[in-house]
Parts: sequence; C-alpha cells; structure tokens
Amino acid sequence: MALRTAGRVLVVLLWSVTVVLGQYGWSVTYTTQNICALKGSSVDLTCSYTYPRGHKVTSSFWFTKMETGVEPEDIGQDPEYAGRLEYHGDKKKDCTLRITDLRERDSATYKFRFITDQTGGRYYEDSGVTLSVTALQVKVTPSHWSRRKTMTCRTTSCPLTGNPTYTWYKNGQVVTVKTSTYSVIPNDKDSYSCAVKGHEDLHSPAVCQYEFNSVF
Repeated sequence: MALRTAGRVLVVLLWSVTVVLGQYGWSVTYTTQNICALKGSSVDLTCSYTYPRGHKVTSSFWFTKMETGVEPEDIGQDPEYAGRLEYHGDKKKDCTLRITDLRERDSATYKFRFITDQTGGRYYEDSGVTLSVTALQVKVTPSHWSRRKTMTCRTTSCPLTGNPTYTWYKNGQVVTVKTSTYSVIPNDKDSYSCAVKGHEDLHSPAVCQYEFNSVF
C-alpha cells in the first residue's frame, strides 16, 4: 500500500514539474502548419518563439530530420539548400525562414530549434510546418457532343495554399481567362499552357494537338 501511494506522489510531482516548465514560457508558434507551394517559387515559413526571462539565445536553426539522442542538423549546412535560404528572424522572437527556388524534394516537415546560454536551454516545437512542393499541369477533357475540349489547370500533388487566380496562354500569348478551366475548339497550330497569377514565369508544360487527340 505504501508503495502504491509513493508511486502516485511521484506521478503528481513529475506532472507538476512539466506544468511549471510550460508556464516559464518556452514556445515556438508556427503561423501556418501546412503549405502547398509551386515548384520554382519562394515560400515563407513564419513563426515566433518565446523563452524564459534571463536567457539569451545563442543559436537558432531550422531542421527536417531528428534522431533520438542526436542534435538535429541545420538545413543551412545542407548543400541542397545552398543559396536558397533567407533567415528573416532574429534572436528575440521572430523565426521566419524563406526558401527560394523551391524543388519538389524540398517537401518535408520543417521545425525550428533554438538554444540559450543557460543549462538545459534547448527547445523546439515538434508540430513544425509541413511544406509540399508541386507543379502545374493541364488536364484535357473532351466533350461527347462537339469538338470542344475543356482544359483544367491543376497541380500534380496538393492544392495550392490560398485561392489562386489563373492565367492562360495560347501560343505563348495571354488570353482573357482567369479561372482554372478553359474551353476551346483546338486546331493543329495552337498550344496552351497555364500559370498562377503572381507566378507567371512558372508555366505548366504546354499541350498541343497531339495531347488533345490522345484524350479520346
């Protein structure tokens, strides 16, 4: 009976220590936890952090992989990200990171970690920001009643964050269609592609007469 009581006291004490540590203000808050962005574009992983009064931040970094008992690797040291990272944060409360020229292999969950000058002053928030990098493609759907085809500008893996507006191109020239779909009667001289407004330099691959015919 005495052993059971002691066990309960120990559990209560451990729980109390956890609560006290939480009240001391260690935190990392990610503004958006899921982001889908276009290949070739840039993305901001925005976050803020807090730590106990009397601590001074000595280092901070973002990482994607963590093994038990091993300090995670700063992605800033990874050659894959060379020249593509811009840290817009500081050593007080902002931890925003920009990744430019996105590649599909950048898809991962990114987490922020910081270290202070006090013993045990290390912290990260495990939830992180899950980034998915996608590309655009044009899907062609035929009509069963006419030669008209409906094209849909869509992503290859995840729906883009936000509510994007689309730009369509016929033979490389902008046409006045702003939705994700575009209906045409194609001929063998025309090709079509699409882009998201604000990223007009990131066109989908163009579709032409061959692709239109192959949907039958």
